[in-house]
Amino acid sequence: MSSRKIIHTSKAPSPIGPYSQAVMAGNMLFISGQIAMDPNTGELISGDIKTETRQCMENLKAILTKASMGFEQVVKASIFVKDMKQFAEVNEVYGSYFDAATAPARETVEVANLPKFVNVEISMIAIR
Repeated sequence: MSSRKIIHTSKAPSPIGPYSQAVMAGNMLFISGQIAMDPNTGELISGDIKTETRQCMENLKAILTKASMGFEQVVKASIFVKDMKQFAEVNEVYGSYFDAATAPARETVEVANLPKFVNVEISMIAIR
């Protein structure tokens, strides 16, 4: 049986439901979807899709850091967007966090709605 550990940091938003920020199972880290919420104020970051995406990525970075990992260890990402017409802008910000040659597998899905009616949510799986 592999070990299971809950990962939590105050540098990312606290869960808004019955889930953990992340779970380390053996050498794999499963990070819950992150939205553009400021972990210090609990307020949503709004404005444009690039700003929202950057906050999502910074929240993911904080969780990876708490687990002593980084973006280079991410093997899978899932991006959910309300409007696929904003994909290029989301992709530009998302891509700035990875080396294109070693970027993780990923899917991007347009959805009808997201928690708190945000425009983007991103989850990740990383491996040690």
